[in-house]
Amino acid sequence: MPERMPITPSVLKWARERAGYTVDDLSKHFKLYSDWEVGNSFPTYSQLESLSDKFKCPMAVFFFPEPPEIEPLEKSFRTLPDIEFEYMPRSVRMLLRKAKAMQLNLMELNDNDNPSEKYIIRNIHLDLNRPISELTYEVRSYLSVTLNDQISWSGVDEAFEKWRNVITDHGVYVFKDAFKDSGFSGFCLYHAEFPIIYINNTNSKSRQIFTLIHELTHLLLHTSGIDKIRDDYIYNLQKDAKRIEIFCNEFTAAFLVPDSDFLESIQDLEIDERSIYKLAQRYNVSREVILRKFLSKDAITKEYYEQKSDEWAKQAKGRGGDGGDYYFTQIAYLGPHYINLVLKNYHQNKIDVVQLGEYLNIKPKYVSKFEDKFNSISKFERDI
Repeated sequence: MPERMPITPSVLKWARERAGYTVDDLSKHFKLYSDWEVGNSFPTYSQLESLSDKFKCPMAVFFFPEPPEIEPLEKSFRTLPDIEFEYMPRSVRMLLRKAKAMQLNLMELNDNDNPSEKYIIRNIHLDLNRPISELTYEVRSYLSVTLNDQISWSGVDEAFEKWRNVITDHGVYVFKDAFKDSGFSGFCLYHAEFPIIYINNTNSKSRQIFTLIHELTHLLLHTSGIDKIRDDYIYNLQKDAKRIEIFCNEFTAAFLVPDSDFLESIQDLEIDERSIYKLAQRYNVSREVILRKFLSKDAITKEYYEQKSDEWAKQAKGRGGDGGDYYFTQIAYLGPHYINLVLKNYHQNKIDVVQLGEYLNIKPKYVSKFEDKFNSISKFERDI
């Protein structure tokens, strides 16, 4: 008979409530779940492993004598009203908690000190009262990415990876996941040493690029943030919060498509779908970013902007998705910087194979297979 694990019932209840599940939800998968929460019975190791994965909570926490004191996620997002959290899908709330766990991972793996030689969050703090053109120039210069560099990239796939790598090189880790809700593009969690960005992998690469810069802008304002596909929620925000969200959108558009170059590119240009598509290709951005630029210059009406935005959003629905090889998916989600960091700690005997598996979301027996696949991808990238 499998050994039962003597966990702390109150901690189990805390983890369930924090993850947004009811006892009935869990009882559908675990017949004795209600007994576990009152201490009449205990789960097996395998069941506890499943609960850990479902709650996005390290297994060790279940053995704590009492629930840990962790600040509610809502407190991290001062730009969002409580009502937004009430209606937030469970899948997205779970990703927010997963992101918190990834922050803890980074702290443990780096001994609580961000190792980046040029740490952008420490060295740049955006001032909302300065002209956006000055701020975008300052950030581009710090990242050492010129507009010519951006234009030279072969397409949005390469552009996303280039932006992701350069931002991670400057101290901000970027993770991806399937949000299972097309209304959310991504989010960021601010932290003085280990701020992170999460991107919805099911969105188009051009949308992922916009989200990446939008969330970086939040972090440079020292705030956490959530990027939704539609901007309707902005109108429900309080004064300062609304100002921040509008600023993040304006900064992102100006950063990815600088005004000086844009105005030169559209001289005597007829505004139609073909010209919008061509400009999106030039800057490796979405058509909606170009549409925003035209709207900000009063070159199109708000009605035309909303019509096209809705039309393209419907076209994009159902595209993308995840599947295929689990290892390659995890590699795409975690990114090479984080994986290299975990493997480095493992090969220096700072963590064991069980910890390695937990950091990489891989069962210990499959770690070597995962590393082989990761190394094969890394070698291919070095050779091209």
